Amino acid sequence: MEDRATSHGLWAVTAPPPPDLNPLEGEHAADVAVIGGGYTGLSAALHLAQAGKQVILLEARDIGYGGAGRNAGLVNAGLWLMPEDVLKIAGKPYGERLLAVLGASPDLVFDLIEKHAIECEAQHNGTLHCAHSSGGLQALRQRETQWQERGAPVNLLPREEAAAQIGSNAFLGALLDRRAGTVQPLAYAIGLARAAVDAGAALYKNSPVTGFERRSGRWRLDAPAGSVHAKAVVVATHGYPVEAFSQHSKNLIPFNYFQFATAPLANDVLKTVLPGKNGAWDTALILSSYRLDQAGRLIIGSVGQVSGMAYGLHRQWVQRTIARVFPQVGEVALEYGWHGRIAMTTNHMPRFHILDTDMVMVTSYNGRGIGPGTVFGKLLAEYVLDGKAENIPLPVVQPSRVFMRGLRGLFYETGARLYHFVQRRI
Repeated sequence: MEDRATSHGLWAVTAPPPPDLNPLEGEHAADVAVIGGGYTGLSAALHLAQAGKQVILLEARDIGYGGAGRNAGLVNAGLWLMPEDVLKIAGKPYGERLLAVLGASPDLVFDLIEKHAIECEAQHNGTLHCAHSSGGLQALRQRETQWQERGAPVNLLPREEAAAQIGSNAFLGALLDRRAGTVQPLAYAIGLARAAVDAGAALYKNSPVTGFERRSGRWRLDAPAGSVHAKAVVVATHGYPVEAFSQHSKNLIPFNYFQFATAPLANDVLKTVLPGKNGAWDTALILSSYRLDQAGRLIIGSVGQVSGMAYGLHRQWVQRTIARVFPQVGEVALEYGWHGRIAMTTNHMPRFHILDTDMVMVTSYNGRGIGPGTVFGKLLAEYVLDGKAENIPLPVVQPSRVFMRGLRGLFYETGARLYHFVQRRI
């Protein structure tokens, strides 16, 4: 049996228990079948059930098993791309709508947390994008301008003010985005699952879809011990597709992100490290993220996976990072280390697929899954309800394989290991 404290780290230890779910057994009928128990699938199931639809959600493993239970917990607005780059890729009509929808996505996340009393260490107090170099600072100035042109509450903090907010002199400035915040990501997924169950959705774990076919205007989805007949299907498998949808992994670039969590910091030190409880990350090409949990643990992450020999390499990098970025912390134990997979595309944009009649999918949030996953789950629910593609602020595209995806993934992993081996050595 998988050790969840290894695969999901700190989040598995501090999350509340999930709802008591069983594998699917026997024949079932529903208006909509949802495949995947991450943010998109859970949000879709919740909003469809609230609209009075009979919903069955099939999760191949456990709620939040994939990226939803392993990520850094930063609830960001927008994408990694700058707004103007989004417009260049998506075109102005789609691009502006996408920016508006994703810019407001943290509000939906925190509204759901409040409405459904989800206990997930929620902090809706903004995030800090930290300039690690003069080039990074210039890029943040561009982001500030482009977002402020759209009325977003973001502003670039000068070096001294940023240092006070971060608790570090390691950066040249920081872009404060007041729309954003942090959550305990697995706890948030579990909270969405409970809300969906309370709304009337039926959720099943350990029920991968092994096959599917369309008969007489309805879909039949087969699982190991049962099947579901549904009018419509929402596919929400993202970075962890399995069984009947495993081919979708070929449409994504393998990309991993790891995190290490310290023991809780002493109270006097805690007052000096991210004192406003903001989540933060830097502008480096191989970025680093910084945040605190409710118990005062410092959580540091970056690109790569912590398996085999890479565990010790990245662990040592985290220890050097603490010494350089937050020297006031001093010697501290690292209690947990884990990683997860990001669904990444070649242009860093999510994609909207109409896979077949009444079978839809939005995938690939490129490392920003919490806000986009929640809002696209809601939008997919609306699409299923009224059939209007304009509900989705993305063009419909066909799934396509990424050329040399394995080599690209190896390039990222190898580059991250070399970078972390060299960076911040004394």
